Amino acid sequence: MTIPPPVNPGVTLIAATSLECNALRRVLPEARIVKVGIALEGLKVPLGDTVVSCGLAGGLRADLPTGTVLIPREVRRPSGETLVCDRELVEALTQGARSLGIEPVFDAMLTADAIVNGAGREIWAARGFAGADMETGWIVAPRVAAVRVVLDTPRRELSGEWATPLRAILKPKNWAQATWLAREAPRAARLAALVLGATQGIGGRVRISRQW
Repeated sequence: MTIPPPVNPGVTLIAATSLECNALRRVLPEARIVKVGIALEGLKVPLGDTVVSCGLAGGLRADLPTGTVLIPREVRRPSGETLVCDRELVEALTQGARSLGIEPVFDAMLTADAIVNGAGREIWAARGFAGADMETGWIVAPRVAAVRVVLDTPRRELSGEWATPLRAILKPKNWAQATWLAREAPRAARLAALVLGATQGIGGRVRISRQW
């Protein structure tokens, strides 16, 4: 692996969980990475003018399997307003993904206040949304973009209780899902981090093994 150039100090990378943040830190140890918690509940510091949301997403469409990279051009905020992602950031992230041999999906993403399941996926997919997270649409900054990798899908749904993982893991009914999550969530988080690591101005097209 080649060493990336110094990370742009004006870019803040955010992620909700320790899993996602740790994946970012392994790929981009010099970056400013802020753990914000689910729905930004843990945010305690200003994020700055340029913010990239990174991590996992729920897939809303049946044709988007686990591992699909989402780089949305628009994000629906919980208020119903539309966050238009920064064009230059979207283009840079796209080139980063393509340098890894990945063609991302650009369709709009939904920021929801709970894990979207069942009929909810069908409804939002029919409205043109590819995936859902719980953070990006809460960001208020002049320049915002997102890299999200699909984890759960219409064919592999997760209990809504996973919005609070420590509670979910205590319930035996969730243990089968926990085994799947333990395998797939780190892979998806690493892939999202790799896209950022390969992006000019953030990581710098770092050459990394395709073993994700």
